[in-house]
Amino acid sequence: MTSNVDLRRRWFFGAAAVWGMAPALPAFADERGTGMSTKAEAEAPVPPTEDLMREHGVLRRLLLIYEAGARRLGQGEDMEAAVFVRAAETMRDFIHDYHEKLEEDHLFPHFRKAGRMVPLVDILVTQHAAGRKLTERVLQIAPTARTDSGRRKTMIDAMQAAIVLYRPHAAREDTDIFPTVRSLVTPKEFDALGETFEKEEKSRFGADGFEKVAKTVEAIEKRIGIDDLSKYTPKT
Repeated sequence: MTSNVDLRRRWFFGAAAVWGMAPALPAFADERGTGMSTKAEAEAPVPPTEDLMREHGVLRRLLLIYEAGARRLGQGEDMEAAVFVRAAETMRDFIHDYHEKLEEDHLFPHFRKAGRMVPLVDILVTQHAAGRKLTERVLQIAPTARTDSGRRKTMIDAMQAAIVLYRPHAAREDTDIFPTVRSLVTPKEFDALGETFEKEEKSRFGADGFEKVAKTVEAIEKRIGIDDLSKYTPKT
């Protein structure tokens, strides 16, 4: 049974998102270590396709947050609005405005030029636009969803639609698109893609941009109690 103290605490954090206090989440992310790469490892160049795949890891973790949030809201749990605001902000800033833009501006043109997988590329671009609309819907509704059952259901539907969209989307890119890139560009062009991705990441998120975003996601996971990977291990 949820105590009055728990309810007041959840209300406080939910109100915090509306009153402009949601930025407390990144600070919370920096309080503990995350087991990220050492400095020497971080300085090693990351191939562009590997870079995109690890960004898909961030996407999948955001989908896990959506999944847990949608399930718990659907069961009547009173969850803080800041969780959904920050998850959707990360989806917008890192996935839509950065990751998907890299694909559309620097990766997909090579497929179109070569006449390879063009129908698939067209579908992926259409799905990017659909995903952005779902994220915008979550951002619009999240601050008031806890007090309006109709809006809460709309937000749950948007998060579940994002899960249905992005799981096959990312899987198809990982297995079909990314492995094909090397056959479409020269080694020099492939290295240049990596340099372009690195510059764009640093421009948008500063030094160690990926690590910062991963910590933000980890902070949200901790806030809702899904950060312990061992909990996903089936008991046999």
